[in-house]
Amino acid sequence: MGDSRINGKSEDQLWREYRKTKDPAIRDALVRQYSPLVKYVAGKVAIGMPHNVEFDDLVGFGVFGLFDAIEKYDPEKHVKFKTYAVTRIRGAIFDELRSIDWVPRSVRQKSRVIEDTVHRLEASLGRAANDKEVANEMNMSVEEYHKTIMKISGTSILSLNDVWYTGEDNDKVSIAESIESPQSLNPDIIVEKDEIKRVIVDAIQELPEKEKQVLVLYYYEDLTLKEIGKVLEVTESRVSQLHTKAIMRLRAKLTNIKKGIM
Repeated sequence: MGDSRINGKSEDQLWREYRKTKDPAIRDALVRQYSPLVKYVAGKVAIGMPHNVEFDDLVGFGVFGLFDAIEKYDPEKHVKFKTYAVTRIRGAIFDELRSIDWVPRSVRQKSRVIEDTVHRLEASLGRAANDKEVANEMNMSVEEYHKTIMKISGTSILSLNDVWYTGEDNDKVSIAESIESPQSLNPDIIVEKDEIKRVIVDAIQELPEKEKQVLVLYYYEDLTLKEIGKVLEVTESRVSQLHTKAIMRLRAKLTNIKKGIM
């Protein structure tokens, strides 16, 4: 990215100029250059969201994150702007989704009940609980459990973006960022976050194989749920189910650990 040119100048030159002058014309050029990132992040977030969440709204929320990233980016930190901006854009989208409280309370409660059940079961079993065991514990059939999982699939994406750590300059870390791009974190505070990242990586390693594959393909390989379905030879709704279960299980594992390291 360092050698690309905007308005005839190298990107590095522009960033240095903008840091000094805060020239609105430079800011507008940077916004134009990086606006496709907002659509890219909004597209990722839109996967698994309920139908009442409009893609254009997500893009609108994300634009604020791009502005924020441009204002706060420091080229001296040796982190690519694109990597830094993706984190800020996603954060702005999820902040806005939280503020409009788009998840029905009943769905949020159900999500918490499943998390608590999984946490309790896996602590006593000493291994990953299967669907039948979780369903039995919740006094429902496996089919009912699967329907419930589909209902809460949108909240699982949101919950993965819950803030785990707020450092200097309101620098936030979520579980999703730790899975997706540890290198995007502010280098000044990476040391403090190493323990959090290690714990999250360990928890992912302990997930059932298919759930782990879905997380890796979605967050590392950047595939859509449809593309993951082709790779794993299952339906898109099955991938969505696996993704939701992986996140519920991950959050259940991390709940107590989080209290211990925060």
